[in-house]
Amino acid sequence: MPKTKLNFRNLAVSGKIAKAKQIVTALTGNPNFPSPNPPLADITAIITKTETKSAERDAAQQLAKTKTTELNACEEELDGVMSQIAGHVDSVAGNDEAKILSAGFDTRAAATATSQPPPPPSSLDTTIGDHDGELDASWDTVAGAKSYVIETSEDPPTPTGWKHGGVSTKSKFTIGGLQSGKRYWIRVAAINTAGQSGWSDPATKIAP
Repeated sequence: MPKTKLNFRNLAVSGKIAKAKQIVTALTGNPNFPSPNPPLADITAIITKTETKSAERDAAQQLAKTKTTELNACEEELDGVMSQIAGHVDSVAGNDEAKILSAGFDTRAAATATSQPPPPPSSLDTTIGDHDGELDASWDTVAGAKSYVIETSEDPPTPTGWKHGGVSTKSKFTIGGLQSGKRYWIRVAAINTAGQSGWSDPATKIAP
């Protein structure tokens, strides 16, 4: 017995809106369905509300991308000037720990050999990147880590579905080349001279 097939589940919001409009148009004045339930006016009102919120979301995402780009530029500028002032303090203080501490800086611990891999990174978070198909990942710095390896998986993640996403020497990384509108999972491991940590708890986000 034939039944209707809505086929909404795998559609993006824009596709759902277009499909809903198509159905409303087909039902308008259709003698086979003289009294649709719910009324077409109610459905049209929800379509309009959804369109409005979708447009607001798109505008907010674009603003977020712009602000993220501006923030990244400011962060790099801040990193640069603080590295400069740290170098200045080092050049003036020499190896005098008291002088370094008096300037508000910490002092580096003496290097020690390690025979254990680092612990997994924690507090992994993902945000929308600056461009379509990009996600920004960030996590807490792991003491002693020399670099970090990033892996990604399409939704749903499986043990064999993880792919190499990149390597970073900082506790952040931009993952590119993703399919817009698709959900991805991301995990990170830390690496030191003794080896690689276990994987972090994964984070998930839909690529813009």
